[in-house]
Amino acid sequence: MRWRNPLALLVTAVSLFGAPVAAAQVFAPLLADPQEPQFFGSYLLARAPSLSSRLGTVGFGQTIGLVRGQEWQLSLAAAALSQFDMQSESTDLINTDYLVGVPFTYRHDTWATRFRIYHQSSHLGDGYIEHGLAQPFKLGFEAAELLVAHDVAQWRIYGGGEYLFHHIPASLRPGVLHSGLDYRGATALVHLGRLGSGRLVTGLDSKAFQEHGWQVGWSLVTGLEFEDPGAASGASWRWSLLLKAYTGPSPYGEFYRDQLSSVGLGVGFAL
Repeated sequence: MRWRNPLALLVTAVSLFGAPVAAAQVFAPLLADPQEPQFFGSYLLARAPSLSSRLGTVGFGQTIGLVRGQEWQLSLAAAALSQFDMQSESTDLINTDYLVGVPFTYRHDTWATRFRIYHQSSHLGDGYIEHGLAQPFKLGFEAAELLVAHDVAQWRIYGGGEYLFHHIPASLRPGVLHSGLDYRGATALVHLGRLGSGRLVTGLDSKAFQEHGWQVGWSLVTGLEFEDPGAASGASWRWSLLLKAYTGPSPYGEFYRDQLSSVGLGVGFAL
């Protein structure tokens, strides 16, 4: 694998290109994709062959705009996405997926496109290995992703896919079809003063994996998204309180061969 330290790469790139572009993103992050770079913490009740029935999941990630034109933006996206065994005395780290990529996004009127080259590498937690709950398995790949989205009133519909052009193990089948829809309410339903005004958001994300005979993984989130009421929509800090559900092939790298069903509650943050 080529990129060993995604977070170091993120810091280096920001220092080279300057401060992030301070504006609403051309292509807003997907609400329900469990692998979207973002900051979040969740508590999940899960059912999977090799995982705990109680999971804590956290994400440390962001998409940072580096250069922007009138209709396009070049960004850097990086994340570390981890899962923890909430049933163990030491809350063992189960798995971490490191992602880093370069998205190029373009918007014209109600249409938006995201083209991204990215890398992912996955690693088992030491405690999970020591307790004999799983054996190390090397997974890593570079992929090209293309998504096209269309805004219809408060809805966004998107679709596309990705191709893993370099991957370990070599037997991994490279195709992924990706689609979904997001809803962001037009008006605030809850006002919490300095904590922001909250509107209803809902996202449904689906990925069909060639590795699993094109079986679909479904991810659903719904809840409230809060942001600064004095700023333009999408151009300020945001935090969310969401119900989450997932069923299908596991999105957690080292356990991609497993089937997973989960439901729980999560809190997210975006700067």
